[in-house]
Amino acid sequence: MSDAEKSGFISKVIGPKKRWWAYKARVKELPGKYRTAVEAIERYMMHFVPTDGDSSASMFEDLADLFEQAAADGTSIREIVGEDPVEFVEAFVQNYSEGGYVPPRARKRLTDDIERASS
Repeated sequence: MSDAEKSGFISKVIGPKKRWWAYKARVKELPGKYRTAVEAIERYMMHFVPTDGDSSASMFEDLADLFEQAAADGTSIREIVGEDPVEFVEAFVQNYSEGGYVPPRARKRLTDDIERASS
């Protein structure tokens, strides 16, 4: 894969680099359990590639907004994602993407990671 192809792919998956790194810095500032939950959700969301980098960047920024506000309000992770984190993420990304294939192991990993973060 050439550098041009790589940069195009990266831009399509995560959006412009500057926005991506700003998002990552925001996530790093979250309290531990919220950061763990966001990173698990982020990993799962990578299976859903929006049609453009701007939508993708907006999707991750909105995720950071949601968890920053929840941390500030003291809202529990389970109150955010509910009992089924897979259902939560898939509903969340429908606003930005038409979806993608998610392997069963990714669903289990998300569920396990959220369980750890919320306990």
